[in-house]
Order: sequence, then C-alpha cells, then structure tokens
Amino acid sequence: MGLRGAVARILGPLVARAAEGQVRPGPYMLPVTGGWLPAGSPWNWWQLGQNPLGIAGGALVEACISAYAQTVAMCPGDHWRANNKGGRTRVTNSALARILRYPNAYQSISDFMLNMTRSLYGEGNAYALCLRNSRFEIDELHMMDPRLSKPQLAYDGSVFYQLAGNQVIERQIQGPILVPQRDVLHIRLNANRPKYPWPILGETPLVAALLDMGVSESILRQQMQFYANEARPSAVLSTDLVLDKDQVSALRDRWDEQSRGLQSGGTPILTAGLKVQPWGASAKDAQLADVMKISEQHIAMVFRMPLQILGLGGTTFSSTEALMQFWIATGLGFCLNHIEESFGVTFALDGQPAEYVEFSTDALLRSAFKDRIEALARGVQGGIYSPNEARNSEGFDKVPFGDSPRVQQQMVPLEAAGAIPAAPGPPAPPAAPAAPPLQPKADPDAIKRSARSIVARAAAIRRHYG
Repeated sequence: MGLRGAVARILGPLVARAAEGQVRPGPYMLPVTGGWLPAGSPWNWWQLGQNPLGIAGGALVEACISAYAQTVAMCPGDHWRANNKGGRTRVTNSALARILRYPNAYQSISDFMLNMTRSLYGEGNAYALCLRNSRFEIDELHMMDPRLSKPQLAYDGSVFYQLAGNQVIERQIQGPILVPQRDVLHIRLNANRPKYPWPILGETPLVAALLDMGVSESILRQQMQFYANEARPSAVLSTDLVLDKDQVSALRDRWDEQSRGLQSGGTPILTAGLKVQPWGASAKDAQLADVMKISEQHIAMVFRMPLQILGLGGTTFSSTEALMQFWIATGLGFCLNHIEESFGVTFALDGQPAEYVEFSTDALLRSAFKDRIEALARGVQGGIYSPNEARNSEGFDKVPFGDSPRVQQQMVPLEAAGAIPAAPGPPAPPAAPAAPPLQPKADPDAIKRSARSIVARAAAIRRHYG
C-alpha cells in the first residue's frame, strides 16, 4: 500500500467533507470562546452543561507550549526609562515595577507568566483583569480563563471585555465582570477571525497544525488498540516435524527456562530441527513511524520551535548560547517582545526607546557557566562593562576602583588620533670616548744611553757616601 496509502487511510475520516446542506460530522471549532466540540455534540450544548474541549495535541504540543511558558517564566522583567546620558535607568518605584514582582496576593510572577503564556499559545488569547488603587494606578493583575472570556464591541466601536473563569476574583467582586479595554491586559496572537471582533481576537497556532495533530492522535490510538489486542512474540521456533501438544509445551518451557528471567542471555540448545525466527517490525509499522515523525516536525514548525530544544535531534550547535540565540531569533524573541509590548500598552508607557518593559534572557545561560564568564571577561576587556558591573551580574561584591570601564591605552577614537603628540623616540647613544694620544716609538739606542747614565749616577752616589 505504501506511505501514501497509509496517510490516506489515517486522514480519511479527518478530512471528509459533507455535501452542501448536509450536517458535517465534526469535531466543531468554536471561534469566539475557543476550544472544540466532539463529533455528534448537540447544537444547544451550553444548555446541557457541556463545556468545549481545549485543543489537545499530545506530548509534542505540550512540550512546545511548556517550553515557551517555562522559558518566559524564567526571564525576569524590569521597567526601563531612558536617561539624559544616552543610556537607560531601571525604574524600581513604579506601579509596573511592583506588578512585575508581585502581580497579586495569591500568585508569584513566575506562576502568573507561566499560565499567561500557556493561555496565549494554547488558546490564542491571554486575559488579565487590572484592579486599580486610590491613585488610579494598576495595583493587581488577575488572570482570567480565555475560554470563558471574550472582547465585545459597543455601538460606537469602543472595546469592552467580558471576563470570567477566576474564582478568586469572582468571589471578591460578586457579579459579572464587564470592564473597558483600559482595565484588561490582553495578549493575543494572529487575528484570523474576520467574522468576530476583528482584529482584537487572537487565534492559536495550533489551528494550522490540526491536521498533523489528528494524524499523530489517530496513529497513537490505532497503535494502542493494535498492541492491546495483538499478542506479538519476539521470536518464533519453527520445525518441519509434527509435534503433539505435550512436546510443544516441553520445548516452550525449555526455551523460556534458558532465555527468560535470571537466565536471560543464556544459550539454548535446539534439537529436532528447531529454528529461531526473530519477529521484527513490519514495513507497515515503519511507515507509520515515518508519518508520525513528519507530523511532529510540522507541529514544531508551527510553533517556531527548534527541534534541538525538544531533544528531537537536528543540527547540533557549538554551545548552549548559540542554541538559545537561534531560538530567540526564530520564535522566543517574538514571544517576549509581544508580551512586553502588551504590558507597555496596558500601563501607558511611551515605548521604545523612551520607556518600556524588558524581560531579560540572561537567565537562559544560567547553566552555561563557561560561556557566561567568557562573555563577561571580553566585555570588561573591551570597555563595555566595568569590573564591578561584571562582578555584580554574578552576585559578587564591588571592589575598590572597579566602577569605571577600562580600555588599553592604544584604544582612541580616529578623530582624536591627529591631536595626540608623537611618542618620544629612544635616547641617542652616548659618544664613544676619545682615543688616547699616540706615543712616539721608542729609540733602542736612546734607551741604552739612558740606562748607562742611570747606572753611572748610582755609582757616583755610592762613592760619595762611601
């Protein structure tokens, strides 16, 4: 039948289309509230107490959503404002700075961002109710259920939100929650629903992978039923002889005795023409495995998720930093920036580069100690960081004279190079000492005469005193 036939057999029930005017078999997508209704659900499902099912795609979909949610929860957020020195200053006394540490009384910021990101990628929308204090500052954020919340449009185009699904805040407010847009943190993905409040209603990327999710789920369900109903041995003993029931049982017992339990790996001795035939995987099973692998790659592609992050192989990277930078460039960077801009709109920030929110990705290299230290060392040597800034990023105390960046002496701007005086040359070597005057060459005869004169004078002196 081949690979194409296997795919057609699996996808047949999923892509079957009803004729014009006929009821389609389902499942049915609910664009406004999100989720799906199983096939055969009644048209008044809400009156019968049925709830729509969330989009489920198995282990790979959970791995992709969890990777984004857990990574965003790891990245601490800060409120930044540009200063008059060309840099930026961390704001620590604003309402946004407090929210980025403690969003409400019953959730940490990690818990809040984890579940907000899960709602964003699982349902396409993430909602949070903003409660204000007496100064009209946002003092609390309360996450709402995206399947029970939705935006609504007034007659003049004003946007309001009907929120539900958070039992903690619902018991405090005691009534339906219908608030204007300024009091809702709404993070949404692609707006692909033109028949509904467009473009303020997002859609999960899982919609693009529904067919692949259906393939994976159908294969898994089929294989579960197959292996549950089939008894497939690992090997078969065959012979041309005709054996009775007792002989077959005796041979099976002898084989099990040498190959199972504590005797696993033994050496059975076969007689009576017995032959061992291993029972391997069939070509059909291999084709289904290939189809499932392709479906998983398509799901990861929809999420812009590198397969290396999920542990599914692919081209290896030279370091953890290279892998993280690749993911930031492909999918994670958009996710963080999208959430940052949504916070900025809700808190009425001026935006980049004057005032903005930033979730730091430095935490992604927390386990890559070597890469982190090498980057800090090069930053200090290049004059980007001061020694104390590098030490503080690793949790170490400041040291004296370490607050200023340092560079080598030859690192000067090009426009200042002409004004720098030339370095003095080496000192001139000292002059060589003058040669002593040449002595005239001695005359041998004069030397003899002088010697005789000295001897004669000495003899005269002896005689005089003698």
